[in-house]
Amino acid sequence: MKIVGRRPLFFLSPMLFSGIIWYDWIKSEQVCLREGEEIMASIRLTKVIEKMKLENLTPELDIANVKITQPDINRPALQLAGYLEHFATTRLQVMGFVEYSYMMSMSEEKKKEIYEGIIQDDCPGFVFCRELVPDEAFLAVANRKGVPVLNTKKATSAFMAEIIRWLNVKLAPCISVHGVLVDVYGEGVLITGESGIGKSEAALELIKRGHRLVTDDVVELRKVSDETLIGSAPDITKHFIELRGIGIVDVKTLFGVSCVRETQNIDLVIKLEDWDKDKEYDRLGLQEEYTEYLGNKIVCHNIPIRPGRNLAIICEAAAVNHRQKKMGYNAAQELYNRVQRNLAKKREENE
Repeated sequence: MKIVGRRPLFFLSPMLFSGIIWYDWIKSEQVCLREGEEIMASIRLTKVIEKMKLENLTPELDIANVKITQPDINRPALQLAGYLEHFATTRLQVMGFVEYSYMMSMSEEKKKEIYEGIIQDDCPGFVFCRELVPDEAFLAVANRKGVPVLNTKKATSAFMAEIIRWLNVKLAPCISVHGVLVDVYGEGVLITGESGIGKSEAALELIKRGHRLVTDDVVELRKVSDETLIGSAPDITKHFIELRGIGIVDVKTLFGVSCVRETQNIDLVIKLEDWDKDKEYDRLGLQEEYTEYLGNKIVCHNIPIRPGRNLAIICEAAAVNHRQKKMGYNAAQELYNRVQRNLAKKREENE
């Protein structure tokens, strides 16, 4: 669903907190997505230039709308020899000293032929490393086809490693979920549940107890690897908490910068639900339960809500217990082992 024209904040807020997510501030595209819908990520070339401190060698080109959609980059090799089959033209092209030297060794006629082949209209740009500057023929073809040419001081290998790592995070598969993400003792705890069940109140109590808020109500999850999910906040709601009956609270201003953080790995999911006397809840924890986001499985605890339960302490205990399990100690397993040893001892005594 396309949205024409930007909406003021007072218009966005009711929609935002009712579960409909606005991503024009993330994607620079005015598109409205519902919770759980995966974002087709892209990043503007201007952001790459700013982040990597690149110099634009084609300033006459308008690059405001040039976007990169793939985290992979390409370093032309066989393409400079004229082999253009399977040439990944939609990737950012990186030119190092070897490629530059080969280009400079070609005749003028050969250069024109090769430049016409490797500089394609759908290419987001070329980056020359080690402050290497291409010749006028290369820049002329690039300007004619509207392909930006950039320059960096960094060595080729260092630049490639840095930009691939950065693009893999920025262009990772991303979805939005309804919940609250808090850093509790270094563990990323994603608190989910029905609207109004007490997620934000639990997060506020955790913040008062010295833990750090990442995001409230809308959590953006990015799959940066098969093992890692990173959660963050939309720019427009960063550091804010919505409390029913009070309104919007700015955590960073109210409690200080030590109580917030930008991103956090998702280590544990706590799902809050209304107490159901007919439902059996796990009271030992021998078997882990999991929930899945973007194909990654995360340990999940279902916590029943009843009057008088301190959610903040429960979340703290769950986070510490999860951390303890990762370090090799399982309290439930230890209890089971003690019971088994005690039963074995009694059997021996009876014999």
